[in-house]
Amino acid sequence: MGDDFTLRQASDDDAAAIDALHCAAFGPDEGPRIAHLAVQLLDADTSPPTRSLVALSGGMLIGHVAFSPVWCADDTGWFGYLLAPLGVMPGHQKAGIGARLVEYGIQRLAQAGVGAILVYGDPAYYGRFGFRGDLAAHYGAPCALTHPFGWQALRLADDGGGVRQLSCVAPLQDPGLW
Repeated sequence: MGDDFTLRQASDDDAAAIDALHCAAFGPDEGPRIAHLAVQLLDADTSPPTRSLVALSGGMLIGHVAFSPVWCADDTGWFGYLLAPLGVMPGHQKAGIGARLVEYGIQRLAQAGVGAILVYGDPAYYGRFGFRGDLAAHYGAPCALTHPFGWQALRLADDGGGVRQLSCVAPLQDPGLW
């Protein structure tokens, strides 16, 4: 596959393809729930905006990632983003598409002055982008975590330290996702 794909901001017209991608990427057990989340985030009216990015090859949507805002009630001047979900169409996995989506999203959020990006996922995968569990200890997850080792943070700006209890957008407030 190599670099035979392009990245762009997702649009509402991508909803059906994003749904199909996550259903295929996560299989029949998890896929429908993750796909529903991805489409809900695409439609979410948030401020700052939720950012959904897609990868395309030959006109076909082959990858998707969403970054949705998180806030801290005790610090109204701070905001960050949560990376979820990330999916790549089977047959295109392990070709660097997910990594490029994550890197592109990090770059865009850093340019926007975001304080931190959080993720709840595989430390071996996300660690290569600079996400760390020790940094995540400064950010209380919006819901109780089933696997606390998966909560990781990438700090993009000095935010003064301390612990922030985070709130997230409505589609991510489902405790079953955590």
